[in-house]
Amino acid sequence: MLNVSQVSKRYGKNLVNNDLSFTLADKQLSVLLGPNGSGKSTIIKCIVGFLRYEGDITLDGKPIHDLDVKRQIAYVPEVPELYNELTVWQHFQFIAYAYGITNFEQDAEHYLTLFQLHTKKDDLCGSLSKGMRQKVSIICALILNPRVLIVDEPMIGLDPDAIRELKNIFLTLKETCAILVSTHLIDSITNIWDQVLILNQGKLVYTSTKDEFEQSHQSLEDIYFSHHNSCSDSKGVDEDETI
Repeated sequence: MLNVSQVSKRYGKNLVNNDLSFTLADKQLSVLLGPNGSGKSTIIKCIVGFLRYEGDITLDGKPIHDLDVKRQIAYVPEVPELYNELTVWQHFQFIAYAYGITNFEQDAEHYLTLFQLHTKKDDLCGSLSKGMRQKVSIICALILNPRVLIVDEPMIGLDPDAIRELKNIFLTLKETCAILVSTHLIDSITNIWDQVLILNQGKLVYTSTKDEFEQSHQSLEDIYFSHHNSCSDSKGVDEDETI
């Protein structure tokens, strides 16, 4: 179980994350929603250890800065961060070596087939389309068999077949790990989430489990816009400008 407790992050005078507390439970998919500038990408980068912050983030009681904990967390960024001069397969070899993963080949071949990338395994990543690069980035995380999977806007650039396969992968993977998905595409996760977290202006303005939510008799989209619009008069922080 990953626990975020009273986490705040400032860039100068800008308070981007304001005293955030939530839990990512094992065998659950949590979805993180919020408008641009709400602090989604910032809290994700805090969780994966890219940023310093105030507060505590732990996995099974151990701080996320612990090297053994870092090995249990996989991250798929919104923009794929790949080496143009490495092939697709060399990326898998590199990430597996960095994390001390052995026998990754079978999983890598499986995901290459699912994402219709098998014929591209020896191609340089610099020659791939945006959607293909996104698939490679996703596979690099999946072959780690992580305890916690953090995915920022996973559907951007993917074709419909790949989106369907990725949703099926999430459903299978959450039987063994905790998943956090940040997205603007609410419809893409409607039937697969277990917990919803909505951020606005750096604050957690709504949280609910699927069972609690269904008792409200509202759609996820209605809930999202009700909390979005209630804060829309104030100016949010542009995360891209502050990072």
